Amino acid sequence: MRTFDYTPLWRSTIGFDRIFDLLDESQRTVEEYYPPYNIERLGEDHYQISLALAGFTSDEISVTAEQNVLAVEGRKGDEPQRDYLYRGIPAKPFKRQFNLADYVQVKNASFDNGLLRIELVRELPEAMRPRRIPIGGSAEYLTGKQAA
Repeated sequence: MRTFDYTPLWRSTIGFDRIFDLLDESQRTVEEYYPPYNIERLGEDHYQISLALAGFTSDEISVTAEQNVLAVEGRKGDEPQRDYLYRGIPAKPFKRQFNLADYVQVKNASFDNGLLRIELVRELPEAMRPRRIPIGGSAEYLTGKQAA
């Protein structure tokens, strides 16, 4: 795999530190493929993450949201010793993290039929939303009064 040096970009940009940190982190970590997951866009500002967690119960899974990071962790409880001839359903502990954009919040999590679904919503504060600026006439600008 090829690595990139972001040092020249850090010297010439302001306020993009988080983006470069995410790019740098993505190069260093080896992506694990367990548990498998989907990320869906349900609407303009609505998203859903679905994780396939066969063999887990809702008590063995924890979902934590903290400062733009969503963490899903699973750990199997004590099971009776079994003699498997073939074990194709993994039950190993896992921790999967998702980096969330600013203003993205977790709204709901549900676990049904082996699928954990986490609903996310991007809620921009009113001050950050686009707003229409009325354009006044030139006479209005000069006199400070509206022309009749």
